[in-house]
Amino acid sequence: MVYQAATSEIGGLFPLLAASGVPAVGARIGYDTLSGGAFYTHPVEWVLRGLATNPNLVVFGEPGRGKSSTVVAFLLRMMLFGVKTLISGDVKGEYSPLLRALGVTPVVLGRGSPARLNALDLGPLRSRWEGWPVARQRVELEGVVARWVKLLAALAEAQGYRPTVTDEAVLATVLRRLVGIADGYTRPVPVTIPDVQRHLADPDEELWTSTRFADRRQFLDTLRPITDALGNLVSGTLSGLFDEQTNVTLDWDAPAQSMDLSRLRTHGEQAVAVALTCLGSWSSLVTDLQEDGDLRIVVRDEVWRQMRLGLRAVQAVDADLRLSRAERKIQVLVLHKPSDALSVGAAGSQEAAIAKDLLALCSTRILFGQSTRVADDLAEDLALSEREQDATTGWAMERPGRALWKVENTPGYKVQTVLSRTEKRLFDTNAQLRPPRGRP
Repeated sequence: MVYQAATSEIGGLFPLLAASGVPAVGARIGYDTLSGGAFYTHPVEWVLRGLATNPNLVVFGEPGRGKSSTVVAFLLRMMLFGVKTLISGDVKGEYSPLLRALGVTPVVLGRGSPARLNALDLGPLRSRWEGWPVARQRVELEGVVARWVKLLAALAEAQGYRPTVTDEAVLATVLRRLVGIADGYTRPVPVTIPDVQRHLADPDEELWTSTRFADRRQFLDTLRPITDALGNLVSGTLSGLFDEQTNVTLDWDAPAQSMDLSRLRTHGEQAVAVALTCLGSWSSLVTDLQEDGDLRIVVRDEVWRQMRLGLRAVQAVDADLRLSRAERKIQVLVLHKPSDALSVGAAGSQEAAIAKDLLALCSTRILFGQSTRVADDLAEDLALSEREQDATTGWAMERPGRALWKVENTPGYKVQTVLSRTEKRLFDTNAQLRPPRGRP
């Protein structure tokens, strides 16, 4: 039997149906399978409306469950609201088809590519330098130097050496001299890692006296470990990638930018991790200098690789997540399982403790299909109910694009991502498995 009724009467006929609890604003991802209504996502609006305490997202899911396509759909649809995207290290090259479809050429680093990206590049700071008053110039340069010191210390730690306070103080002095802060130059001077390494290996008298060393020999002996660590970066597997001047032109006003690291995988895990660390620092500089009111999404795919380098690498990710609201960023962490983040250090170490707390810095958790063992870990870490845990091991495994969306401590939403025909073609992460057209 068929019933006809006005929409005002539907609530009385079917009183148990309810609309999704999230506002209809932002990127339309798909539909809430419980209510049948459209499901929208705008992490900043969720913060402004009190639904979340921060705009960060963390995505968990096994390969092939629609994790990447949902993330890319979110990025594309947020562009309609003027939100730009920065892919801070595309480890597998999954985002490159999207950028090319948008008319943007991704920066490809690694084997056979002529592209170079200076880890200490000034980025947009140089183009905006002339428009700032002297006081603003000095503030921005000091901020850049502080970020560079943290980066160089993290890279040294990746070589097995944990820098001291003295090391960091000397690095700051060298960087100020190289970039021109100390000499009051009218424009900042480009700096590279080899420049820093040369100053440490062959200091002049002014350097070792200004940093309070008794003589040149004491300076060399004290700074030898970090000097050698930076030297390994110049002559190791990443030689030429991050230690030369940037030779690519980036459009800072483009809707999306990406650094494709897929060609670096042949260099090993550490090479990819070091590259992610360099790009993380470099991209933070880019987003720090965005205009007031601008929003930007920063995607950190397989961020656990970067955090395995040491304590400072973990602290860098932690700081970026904590500052997301102040810096108008939406940080998106893409992981396979909770143990990815917990494998960054020994059990009970400071690295592991910080990494475990990173989940608390992401108000929105998107849980795609998982095996029972991994789902048990998620249930414990995210305080999932039995019904929510069953959704990740059962319902979400039945079809790609299904995920449980948890916003803070509210009950999870069972959401099915919906892609258009064009999006399915752009987001096909299995394309490399298919034979060329015309070949069986």
